[in-house]
Amino acid sequence: MSKIDEVRSAMVAAMKAGDKERKAALSFLLSSLKNKAIDKRADLTEEEEAQVILKEIKQLKETLDMTPADRTDIIEECQKRLSVLEEYAPKMMSEEEIRAVILDVLSGLGIEKPEPKDKGRIMKELMPKVKGKADGKQVNEIVASMMQ
Repeated sequence: MSKIDEVRSAMVAAMKAGDKERKAALSFLLSSLKNKAIDKRADLTEEEEAQVILKEIKQLKETLDMTPADRTDIIEECQKRLSVLEEYAPKMMSEEEIRAVILDVLSGLGIEKPEPKDKGRIMKELMPKVKGKADGKQVNEIVASMMQ
């Protein structure tokens, strides 16, 4: 079952249950998935579906970061949507798993002790391996911590 079908059936269940917030979040996600499929003019792969979901989650987190603290209505709505979208997000790699991939890339590049000048090469090899499975910001922080 594709994510579009999965989200559509969850949205119908939310409508029947009268859960307006959940229905709205699922409707938003469904439209994003459909738009991506229309742009591509073909069905989405699992990886593409995951990218759409992660993009929506990232946008919601950015909205939360930029929202003033006194706008509790926006903050609550974003948090509710975020919790719904995270149910459909792919499982992210743990810090230990990311470190293992980084060490694998370092050995593949022949780098024993990474230095700041090597960061570009490391990230170029590393990011395709963790794309959609780990947050790029977290990966960047871990690589930076290994350089100290």
